[in-house]
Amino acid sequence: MQTETLIETLEADARRSPRPALPPWPMVVVLAVGAAAITLFAALGVRPGFVASLASLRFDLKFILTGLTALTALLALRDLRHPGLSGRRWLPWLALPASLLGLAVVGELLAVPGNLWGARLVGTNNLVCLIAIPAMGAVPLAILLWALRRGATTRPLLAGGLCGLAAAAVSGFFYAAHCIDDSPLFVATWYPLAASMLVAAGMSLGRKVLRW
Repeated sequence: MQTETLIETLEADARRSPRPALPPWPMVVVLAVGAAAITLFAALGVRPGFVASLASLRFDLKFILTGLTALTALLALRDLRHPGLSGRRWLPWLALPASLLGLAVVGELLAVPGNLWGARLVGTNNLVCLIAIPAMGAVPLAILLWALRRGATTRPLLAGGLCGLAAAAVSGFFYAAHCIDDSPLFVATWYPLAASMLVAAGMSLGRKVLRW
């Protein structure tokens, strides 16, 4: 069966057969964000001098990058819940945080002496980062997969991967408030590594729980 035919069949079936109502997307987002926030404050807390740190562009950049990534992934997932929408119109926007991070890395390499690059990249809490971001994102990932399962996506692998990316970005946004490593070299290395675990989990689960 061709993809277009499958989509038309799903849409027609949705009109004929009563289905459980889709959970309102704002509610889904609030639940996912709230779960990550609760985990942060219950298990980690914010870093010392959090308010003063807001004056640092390096510190603020972590929230900008993770926030833009989360927003883009969540908008794509909102569309992917419906069989007639692919969510692809939002995906090019993922290039924005990636480009900003790339520019920040170049700026860091120009501003910091070469003998300090390694220390800035490794940081002090890389292991915590690799554990905390996936752990804080586990519940948001489950919430997003549940919301997508209530819909009728025709792209289970993509939807699952985006669930993982959104969960990782939301988790990373809140973890950034705890993390004392602000260098773009650190962020460009350890945050994506931590996020890749949730993306891989989302893709694996999406193939199973989102398939029709």
